[in-house]
Amino acid sequence: MLNFLVRRLLSTVPVLLIVAVIVFLMLRLTPGDPAAVLAGDAANTEQIAEIRRGLGLDKSVPEQFIIWFGKLITGDLGQSYYYKTEVTTLIGQRLEPTVSLALITITIAVLVAVPLGVLAAWRFGGWLDKSLIGFSVLGFSVPVFVLAYLLIWLVSLKLGWLPVQGYRRLGNGFGPWLTHLLLPAITLSVIYIALIARVTRASVLDTLGEDYIRTARAKGLPERKVLLRHALANAAVPIITVIGIGIALLIGGVVVTESVYAIPGLGRLTVDAVLARDFPTIQGVILLFSVVYVGINLLVDLSYVFFDPRIRY
Repeated sequence: MLNFLVRRLLSTVPVLLIVAVIVFLMLRLTPGDPAAVLAGDAANTEQIAEIRRGLGLDKSVPEQFIIWFGKLITGDLGQSYYYKTEVTTLIGQRLEPTVSLALITITIAVLVAVPLGVLAAWRFGGWLDKSLIGFSVLGFSVPVFVLAYLLIWLVSLKLGWLPVQGYRRLGNGFGPWLTHLLLPAITLSVIYIALIARVTRASVLDTLGEDYIRTARAKGLPERKVLLRHALANAAVPIITVIGIGIALLIGGVVVTESVYAIPGLGRLTVDAVLARDFPTIQGVILLFSVVYVGINLLVDLSYVFFDPRIRY
């Protein structure tokens, strides 16, 4: 396993390098000038040119890349054009809301989706199974921002159960922290509940037709033990895989959700940086997301050994 871990870690280096090059080139080759955005509408050509020189944008693209990459390998992500702050500091300030939202979302999704998927497979063809299929289609079809505004209207404005927008840090109290994140997490978890539940249903349904399930039932084991110890345990690998994919897909979901609910996390930072053409901030956040994505995939691969002893690396 150690050799596998080393190989996977080494393989991430070229992947992250390719991501860095692509992101850098895409930002430089797309229309829009950060200097013009910073200067404002009233600025003249000379003022914009001066800002470009100050930001180093007057250099050629290869020169800009060499300077940026030289800083990157030392852990320096550069300074934000818009916020005039180190990108690492900005990311550190925005990390807690995004991590908190992601953890609550995936917790809700797993706690709801896995039992639903198991029960739907157990009652294959029944009303619960058909309801799950319908919910999955609906969950994949409704955009996150549409669901967000519907929940804000119903839960916050009509019923007054939860705050409409904003964020409270965990250091200010667990209650305010949770109440401000619960509605965004429910919004974001719907699509992952649909995804994980469908995969859980399909995987458990496959295992319920195996000989060892019939043997377990013939031995008189309670149905709960048959479902949990035999069916679910042997269907765990694809379920763990889709949970890992779901965590990685949260990267895209938090961008929309944080914008709708005014949560000052990395998703909102990304949107603001794109609008301001803030190259260093965009590059830093995307690289962080890429590292998280690769790390989650690695953890998912390693988890297979614990859920299926037949797998060896």
